[in-house]
Amino acid sequence: MTDAGTRASSTLSERLDHLPFTRKHLRVLTGSGIGWALDAMDVGLISFIIAALAAQWSLTPTEASWIASVGFVGMAIGASVGGLLADRFGRRQVFALTLLVYGLATGASALVGGLAALLVLRFLVGLGLGAELPVASTYVSEFAPARMRGRLIVILEAFWAVGWTLAALIGYFVIPTSDDGWRWAFALGAIPAAYALIVRWGLPESARWLERRGRFSQAESVVRTFEDAGGVPAVPAVGRPTVPPPAATSLGERLGALWSAEFRVRTACLWLVWFCVNFSYYGAFIWIPSILVAQGYDLVRSFGFTLIITLAQLPGYAVAAWLIEVWGRRATLSVFLVGSAVSAIFFGTAAGAGAVIAAGMALSFFNLGAWGALYAVTPEMYPTSLRATGSGWAAGVGRIASIVAPLVVPPLLVAGGAPVLFVVFAVFFAIAATVAWGLVDRRGVALDDR
Repeated sequence: MTDAGTRASSTLSERLDHLPFTRKHLRVLTGSGIGWALDAMDVGLISFIIAALAAQWSLTPTEASWIASVGFVGMAIGASVGGLLADRFGRRQVFALTLLVYGLATGASALVGGLAALLVLRFLVGLGLGAELPVASTYVSEFAPARMRGRLIVILEAFWAVGWTLAALIGYFVIPTSDDGWRWAFALGAIPAAYALIVRWGLPESARWLERRGRFSQAESVVRTFEDAGGVPAVPAVGRPTVPPPAATSLGERLGALWSAEFRVRTACLWLVWFCVNFSYYGAFIWIPSILVAQGYDLVRSFGFTLIITLAQLPGYAVAAWLIEVWGRRATLSVFLVGSAVSAIFFGTAAGAGAVIAAGMALSFFNLGAWGALYAVTPEMYPTSLRATGSGWAAGVGRIASIVAPLVVPPLLVAGGAPVLFVVFAVFFAIAATVAWGLVDRRGVALDDR
């Protein structure tokens, strides 16, 4: 059969998997990455804002904890519901909705006059952002060629470092300047949402999802635009494509399928990894500025340390992006989680500015590299008909840990200080590193299109 004949008889998914990387892929990656950076910027900003409001509003540790945790309650619900909605209504529409909710609630947060109103708005922000990440990783993975899918998802996750770095810059240069610095921080966080919303509406819907829903002509049109961008000649279609039966069609079937004989082991392992990584990450990074202040560093200096620590995220992502297509998903994820566990112990026992920064940078490097690998492996665990649902529920379970973690930090600090706290985080990282080996490694393998 000729090359043209082969491509004519190929499925849409096979055609996507064999494409060269094009400007269309770059647009999907960066358009989704902007939303990812916004999520990181919001989470990062709240860690600085908590430190400022604790002093300005004379908040108790429990009240300060709830500012972080109530957002994660919204994220847990948003992630679970967002995945279901994305499998039912499409990836792009859910993207736009999440950004709209996030932008409005973040902007309104700049105007609050008390804790109660701030908690309500933080919950709404969480709803929007919670659906963002699992849907974004699902969306990009469905466009990425198989040979580089893992690497592109890690690069997508690297936008988190961009957003967190922006948050650290705002925290360092804006929040300490006045009593209203935290209000300006919220206002700055809302501005990019308008731009991201415009970008998202300019992105195509997932061709795999369109095909799965029987919208073959639209799916073909999307794939053709990518082939045109890659210089692949047009080939006349030969009849209607053959689509494998879906793994699930209704909401109930999707939720049930996660625990079917085929998927139950990977679902259990995935949920446990997500829970452990969320617990340690949010427990540590949300509280780092406040912990540094409690150790005697002033607000400006602690924010400066946090900014330096944050910059180590970028090389962590870069190394993970390379290793994930060399070692595979499970090995890369496990090694970076082990590195996170060791770094957490060193950070908890560090004394002196140099040791604090070095241990914090190591924790940042390994932990964010692990996040990149986790987001790469998650959408690969499930077929197209329940991919966003599976990713969303894994993220939702993880958010339960991010709700709990900020609340248990104050009593752990009282009980044993930073050394005990970060040993606990290390234990959770170690559990995740072990359980990661129960996941399926699909390096270079086509996505399941059922």
